[in-house]
Amino acid sequence: MGQPAVVLPGAMQSLHALGGNIDGAGLPKPLLDLVYLRASQINGCSVCMDMHARDLKKSGESDERLWSVAGWRDAPYFTDEERAALALTEALTRLSDRPEAVSDEVWSQAADHFNETELAALLVGIGVINLWNRLNAATHQVAGAWTG
Repeated sequence: MGQPAVVLPGAMQSLHALGGNIDGAGLPKPLLDLVYLRASQINGCSVCMDMHARDLKKSGESDERLWSVAGWRDAPYFTDEERAALALTEALTRLSDRPEAVSDEVWSQAADHFNETELAALLVGIGVINLWNRLNAATHQVAGAWTG
């Protein structure tokens, strides 16, 4: 099957429009790409892992940071703001892994680093990347094919 967002009329345009709202909310693109990369790692979406790692590399990210995203808690390469975003990403991507999907601690840390608009964009962005991950993983989209 082809990419469902392309096959279903209007879906791709809607997802791109939603992405534009996220991009316009003031969060740095590299932060969003770190979030998107981490969610994609959790979900096993090779297309999105490839895309967001490439975007991060193009924006000047070091190899150490790229290699360490999955182990961000123990790696010295991430800011407190990035850690808060990554913790929120993991909580929202793994909703059923704990009784309280997003703990007060994770939420409070995110709220300490992001204003209301940024936090809303982060939440929507995490939701959207999880949707892309599911669309790509379900239909076995091939990493790197989108670069052709």
